[in-house]
Amino acid sequence: MPRASLLTAAILRQLLLNGQMSRSQPDFDPVPVVKLFTPDASATWLLTELNPDNSDLAFGLCDLGLGSPELGYVSLAEIARIRGRLRLPVERDRWFCTAEPLSVHLQRARQSGRIAA
Repeated sequence: MPRASLLTAAILRQLLLNGQMSRSQPDFDPVPVVKLFTPDASATWLLTELNPDNSDLAFGLCDLGLGSPELGYVSLAEIARIRGRLRLPVERDRWFCTAEPLSVHLQRARQSGRIAA
């Protein structure tokens, strides 16, 4: 499974739990669980949850480096296949830690045109 190298079991559990909470609480504003990025390009993802019905679909703040970060669902399998200019795979930021909810990251990203986390 391609996502295994990107996401630990603990991260997957928290993403799934957040997906279940989001489904039952529409105003749920989770803290991002994981930050993924391309080391040789400008793409960044702050993921908060997995779709409980399809564990390949993650939700979060997505920035493909084009100046317009947006909220949406992404395929973990597709992210795992992405390569940058030097053909390096997407990586997980092992030092990422935040206490701020996704809405705060979204507001900042919209103001600056990129994810800065």
